[in-house]
Amino acid sequence: MRRSQNWLPSIFNDFFDNEWMEKTNATAPAINVVETENDYRVELAAPGMTKDDFNVHLDEEGNLVISMERKEEKKEDKKNEHYLRREFSYSKFQQTMILPDDVDKDKIAAHVEHGVLSVDLPKLPKQAPCACHRTIEVK
Repeated sequence: MRRSQNWLPSIFNDFFDNEWMEKTNATAPAINVVETENDYRVELAAPGMTKDDFNVHLDEEGNLVISMERKEEKKEDKKNEHYLRREFSYSKFQQTMILPDDVDKDKIAAHVEHGVLSVDLPKLPKQAPCACHRTIEVK
């Protein structure tokens, strides 16, 4: 069975539509999805994150999985008081997205620039329509 090519409303709106579902993680990064004639692009805003903080892969079912994790520990000593102050910061996010059938999964690429992760999802070349209505000679 072939999935609908109009995948955005059924997939992304289900996950990110705040009208019917509250966002469970208020710190989740904003995600944009852009479609052109030749590809889709997923953009994820993550200021301060580097490429080492991200993991982008396809799972066993061919779904796109984007995860990020960042740990930070700050230590501050106050002199004359022998006081130690620690602040822990931990951010973790993961999103799994079902890809449309026309994505060329062998050519997916990702890069980080200015705090934005971009995942490029090239479309497969369009095939000529099938000559489904024809007469078949019986021999």
